[in-house]
Amino acid sequence: MREAYTNIQKSQINVIFNQKKENAVTLPFPVDEKISHAPLEKIENRLGRLIGLDEVKRMVKELYAWLYVYKRREEMQLKVRKQSFHMLFKGNPGTGKTTVARLLSDLFREMEILPKGQLIEADRADLVGEYIGQTAQKTRVLVKKSLGNVLFIDEAYALARGGEKDFGREAIDTLVKQMEDHKDDFILILAGYSNEMDQFLGMNPGLLSRFPVILSFPDFSGKELLTISRQMISEREYRMTNEAEKRLSRHLYKAAIHHDSEFSNGRYVRNLIEKMIRQQAVRLVREGTFDRESLMTIRACDLVMDDDRLLPETGEP
Repeated sequence: MREAYTNIQKSQINVIFNQKKENAVTLPFPVDEKISHAPLEKIENRLGRLIGLDEVKRMVKELYAWLYVYKRREEMQLKVRKQSFHMLFKGNPGTGKTTVARLLSDLFREMEILPKGQLIEADRADLVGEYIGQTAQKTRVLVKKSLGNVLFIDEAYALARGGEKDFGREAIDTLVKQMEDHKDDFILILAGYSNEMDQFLGMNPGLLSRFPVILSFPDFSGKELLTISRQMISEREYRMTNEAEKRLSRHLYKAAIHHDSEFSNGRYVRNLIEKMIRQQAVRLVREGTFDRESLMTIRACDLVMDDDRLLPETGEP
């Protein structure tokens, strides 16, 4: 008889079966594999619009599979043991952490793991008070508000940045206790930069063990950044000339390789696209051209880079 359990390794949940053989067999879902289940298909449609994040997409499918089997075992009156779904999201800004948290909230609601399944977003200011006793109270109130939902705390490492006398440590300790007191009543997701999150986890010895799901959100490659930009431009009903796309492509490939630790990935692309659209508007007003084609077209001269200098328009009509 086989016993199923989950193993967390390299930021990926794999379904593993203990067999009579000495070696366990790992059965990850391929990213492009379709599973005919309505709740998952809804989430898959939204996941499919996300660029990259293959490991995250696999995790969502595997998580769904476990939840589905758990429900079927309950129906058959077989033994079931609840699992904790508290999670850590590690990655730079703009890599999709909040978006994935929102998707998971919807999945937990669809699967009736959480009765409400809303995403409650919070940061340090929502937990840390200004005087003794206020922090624990604020944290308990926030958790109470999050019961039946997913509590998402971005830049969670900020709770441990104020030194030994800072009330952030009190917030961490209170969170740990609330996770124990309400372990089946809400799901906590802590998110932030990878290095800072590792340091943060060292602040409380019992913290890491309470998060069985750890997901890494890598920076986007130049190709992925370009795909994101095309998607954003298309959604806004614009199009780029060939020269504009070539120049944007060169810039994004360089940005993906040479960026600093503050690079914001998809957010950076969004800001760049919005600059392009504003510059296009300035150009159209100056030219007095407002036909449909002109209103939709982004030209190379509309690209505004970090130094705010316009790229020269060459080879375009």
